[in-house]
Amino acid sequence: MIGIGEVTEVDPGRITDADAQRAGFTSAAGLRSSLDKHGRGVVYRLVLSYGGPAPELRPQPVDLRPRERAAIDRQLAQLDVSAPRGPWTRTVLEALRRCPGLRAAELAADHGRPVSRCKSDVWQLRELGLVEPHEAGFRLSPRGKSYLGSP
Repeated sequence: MIGIGEVTEVDPGRITDADAQRAGFTSAAGLRSSLDKHGRGVVYRLVLSYGGPAPELRPQPVDLRPRERAAIDRQLAQLDVSAPRGPWTRTVLEALRRCPGLRAAELAADHGRPVSRCKSDVWQLRELGLVEPHEAGFRLSPRGKSYLGSP
């Protein structure tokens, strides 16, 4: 979690190199150049602090209605039909059910596919709301769990 402390309006011409370095720039000139690229407006200095790790949110169970389930079935069927290698969506979903946190590289190794292709596969499932990031990898989302009928 990030805490936001003081917020003050700043004249860009008065920003020092030390100010710019605290903001992640190498110099005040670099910071001003970045401000110029993104348009002029009011410039503010925010004082941020680390507030500790975010609280663990418990995923809420999802009850898919028959229409939602049918829509997912159609979307997955379309992905499967359009893939030159044939059906793949169920295999990836089942792998993520068995191994939450599975990384794309591990998925690629298990299925003999390039990592970039596996990332693309997972991304498509993520766009359907069936998969979500987890640690360094991916897991089923609550919607994905409901779709597969797992707790």
